[in-house]
Amino acid sequence: MRADHRPDPDALLAALCTAGRGRLKILLGAAPGVGKTFAMLQAAHELTEQGVDVVAAVVETHGRAETQALLGGLEVLPRAAVDYHGARLSEMDLNAVLARAPRVALVDELAHTNAPGCRHLKRYLDVEELLAAGIDVITTVNVQHVESLNDAVAQITGVRVQETVPDRFFAQADELEVIDLPTDDLLRRLEEGKVYLPDTAALAARRFFRPGNLTALRELALRQAADRVGDQMRSYMQAHAIDGPWPTRELLLVCVSPSPLSPRLVRTTCRLAGARRCPWIAVYVKGSRHLHLTEADRDRVAQTLRLAEELGGDAVSIAGENVADAVADYAARHNVTEIVVGKSLRGRWAELMGGSIINDLIRAIGTIDIYVVNSDTPTGGRVPAARSASPPGAPARAWWASIAAVAVAGLVGAALGRSLALPNLSMLFLVAVLYSATTWGLWPAICAAVLSLLVYDFFFVEPFYRFTVANPQDVLALCIYLLVAVFASRLTAKTRDQAEIAARRESQTSALLALSRRVAAAGTRAEVADAVAREAADCFGSPVALLLPDGAGLRPDASWPAGTSLTDAELAAASYAWQHREPAGQGSGTLTGVAWYCLPLLVGDRSLGVLATRVNAGRPLSPSQRRLLQGFADLAGAAIERAGAS
Repeated sequence: MRADHRPDPDALLAALCTAGRGRLKILLGAAPGVGKTFAMLQAAHELTEQGVDVVAAVVETHGRAETQALLGGLEVLPRAAVDYHGARLSEMDLNAVLARAPRVALVDELAHTNAPGCRHLKRYLDVEELLAAGIDVITTVNVQHVESLNDAVAQITGVRVQETVPDRFFAQADELEVIDLPTDDLLRRLEEGKVYLPDTAALAARRFFRPGNLTALRELALRQAADRVGDQMRSYMQAHAIDGPWPTRELLLVCVSPSPLSPRLVRTTCRLAGARRCPWIAVYVKGSRHLHLTEADRDRVAQTLRLAEELGGDAVSIAGENVADAVADYAARHNVTEIVVGKSLRGRWAELMGGSIINDLIRAIGTIDIYVVNSDTPTGGRVPAARSASPPGAPARAWWASIAAVAVAGLVGAALGRSLALPNLSMLFLVAVLYSATTWGLWPAICAAVLSLLVYDFFFVEPFYRFTVANPQDVLALCIYLLVAVFASRLTAKTRDQAEIAARRESQTSALLALSRRVAAAGTRAEVADAVAREAADCFGSPVALLLPDGAGLRPDASWPAGTSLTDAELAAASYAWQHREPAGQGSGTLTGVAWYCLPLLVGDRSLGVLATRVNAGRPLSPSQRRLLQGFADLAGAAIERAGAS
């Protein structure tokens, strides 16, 4: 469980950031005609009866008599007239609403696209400005306008909705209410002309308002509301330091490691989550042990996390030295209800000496269930355990350097013993052990500790030049020395590894800071693109290209090294990433035959371009590298949007 019961600082900070903002209530429907606007007006009348200042900023009645009747008794603000290509359009008068400053504003059809000339492109951006001014907003939207569900709705209905609202907007909602209507009742309303005019209703019944479509959309709407309620509950638990889980909704967590068993764990968790129709997370605890993994093991971890993302789960790397404590803390903070782990690949003796993660989890997690997957392969053989490299980089040099350090300590001890007659020279050998731990890591340091014990016994303990000890007190002293040397080497190696991890994180932070400074100083889009390409290439050590829209397609706007070009297949991968707003290319699961990883530059629901970097064949980007590249893409997208608007 968590080591303390203090509120989560991120949750408290989020609460402080929203202080002074208006409250947002979203009425979500599965389809037009379920009664969202009707419910919004009913809620407005209830608030008015309570003495709350409510105005109708924009309400679309679509000619429905019962909806029009509910507007009676409410203050309706006049709309702003906008001339566009000879046509006169009416839009919500944002300035009038801000000047009127009501307690609550009614804003219908959240996903509406404003006419050119309005301050904001989308109506949800108008709502964000109202909320920032401290005005509460009640608004309506259908589930097909949720950005993340756009592809799912298109697959279900065969109709792709062009007007969407980004998911980040729904995350701001203080209240999300589903306005639900049974499918048969909605079809009856359609036949009675209460949804569309007769000609439009007949066309809608053939294309969109089919029983199967409406049932699927109802499920999407209910799930969207359930997800939002789950997020609100987790935020409440974190802000009030409540230890989880609260079993309101299932959430599975699978622990992954460099073990070859991990992909099987991920697939098992995917099947379990699919059967229970619940979300799931793959978690990798990235501590100092990660530094000593072989390249093959690191690649296996990265591939396992990518597999989790491809199967529909979330992939997360968390920092921690104790795997059980780190997983238990993450599970408690995110209201996980069940943890999937693999049976240990180590032998009984290794478990007795090093402990069992499963047993540690059982003691740490409290009420969370654990599902243990057998480590036997389908053929009945044992899966080989992953081995670590110690030290990384140059293991042979590490061992020889540790031996040399002990030899130097022995020579110095012999010289000092003749001239100064020191009573105890064991501290010299302890210096050699600490040097090995600091420079090369744990196992070379332990080797130095054992070798130091042998050298000290052979040359400096009577009888000399024999591996025997005449004085029983010397035996105890040698044993204590060995224990101190081993514990000191472990502590020093751990400190070294943590310092290396901190240095890597600082390097990533510095790279993002350097990019933010360069793009802040850039005045034009070309300068921004050149700064992004240079900084990304320096950070990743591989060619980088920034592609921006040019007419109907993309073109490389900047690259580093200068003159770097992309083939037609690589340009096709970049175009796919731009059009579908998702990664493409090597290591993404889409168009993997190309040698570039293409990441779209997303700002809200728009894709402004693509940031692409060359990836070595068979060595895709690690999760941390992809997160860093995503940070570059986010900064690049915001800077390009700013440069384009200036």
